[in-house]
Amino acid sequence: MSTKQNNEEEVDLGSLFIIIGNGFKKLFNFIGGVFKGLFHFFILILLFIKENLIKFSIAAVIGAGIGGYKEYDKETSYGSDMLLQPNFKSTKQLYDNVNYYNDLVKQEQYQELSKVFELDTTEAKSIRGFEVTPIVSENDILENYDKLILSIDTLSAKSYSFLKFKKAFTEYDYKLHQVHVEATNNKVFSKLGDVIITSITDNEYFSRVKKITRESLYRTDSLLRQNLNQVDSLRQVYMRVMLEEAKKESPGTNIDFGGDEKISKELELFKTSREVNFDLRRVAEDISEKTEVINVISNFQAVGYVNKGLTNNSIFIFATLAVLLTAAIILLLKLNKFLESYKK
Repeated sequence: MSTKQNNEEEVDLGSLFIIIGNGFKKLFNFIGGVFKGLFHFFILILLFIKENLIKFSIAAVIGAGIGGYKEYDKETSYGSDMLLQPNFKSTKQLYDNVNYYNDLVKQEQYQELSKVFELDTTEAKSIRGFEVTPIVSENDILENYDKLILSIDTLSAKSYSFLKFKKAFTEYDYKLHQVHVEATNNKVFSKLGDVIITSITDNEYFSRVKKITRESLYRTDSLLRQNLNQVDSLRQVYMRVMLEEAKKESPGTNIDFGGDEKISKELELFKTSREVNFDLRRVAEDISEKTEVINVISNFQAVGYVNKGLTNNSIFIFATLAVLLTAAIILLLKLNKFLESYKK
């Protein structure tokens, strides 16, 4: 009976191993099929390029010729950047203002642009565009997620994952933002920064929040300094008392600090002092970062830099567009030919 049971167990184990083996075989075949399909697609692309290489070369030469003419005729473009750290949720206002300035450029509203930035008409016409983008940092997401978790209860924290928070994180939530301006006049940038910042700092709501935040931080700093002085005074008094008690108990040269209980009290005072110092340092950081509506990390350079790179090169842009257009036309012709043959 025992032998029969062992045989049945061996058969079951054998069947199980066969099923597992077949599963691995199918998995490897699937992975191999994916790589084979990708390789086949890559070869088709290479064959397509080889078949139409002459056409692509002619298109690239023509596109480069047009781009060369545009490049020769194009004005030299300069760029300048300003790095900002908005506070009090003023980032949205910053983006709206910069996009408004960019719309004025696109619509060629140079009189309005001159009025806003106090420029003459020639300087206003030299501006080619405004752009604002966040400085993307994973640390900003982690810091904001930590603050959220610490501010809500444990049950809510468990149901709100980091991936969900990261997905909801917008460009306005990053700490630093860069304003980029392009112009044909490389000396106009120094006149733009103050206007962009003032347009936000003069807002009544942000000014009120700034005032309240500043008063709160300075009041907290003052209270913490008083607490630190009190703790230091207590430590000094306690040390004098301990020394006096030690002298009474032992008139000799050896000093007894009163045992473990007294040492424990001294350690508690030392720990409290460290905590207050830590809070003071944190408040000092908040005062340096959060008492202004916008912190200017770096302002526009007085003289702009020349915009270079492939994305600003008309020869590269037109040559690439010509090749892509040629490829699209060839593919459409092939598709049309296939459809005609399929219909027959």
